[in-house]
Amino acid sequence: MSNTVFCRKYQKELPALKAPPYPGAKGREIFENVSQQAWTEWQKQQTMLINEKQLSMMNADHRRYLLEEMDKFFANEQHDVAEGYVPPES
Repeated sequence: MSNTVFCRKYQKELPALKAPPYPGAKGREIFENVSQQAWTEWQKQQTMLINEKQLSMMNADHRRYLLEEMDKFFANEQHDVAEGYVPPES
């Protein structure tokens, strides 16, 4: 039996992450409130933002920006996307 979590993004029970993705309180918050599906989607979104905006993880402002965008993404709020990106049709 796999663990589930009430996903903040999808507002339903979905399979949970296997471990917190970050250390500390932020990692615990994500682990307890974000599904594996939402986390995987965020990782793709984050990669596009890093590449499109040429972000450096050595830069504290860039890391802070990504955390803010991640919170918006999981809350289903307006968030930055890669310019010109068109999601595939379902």
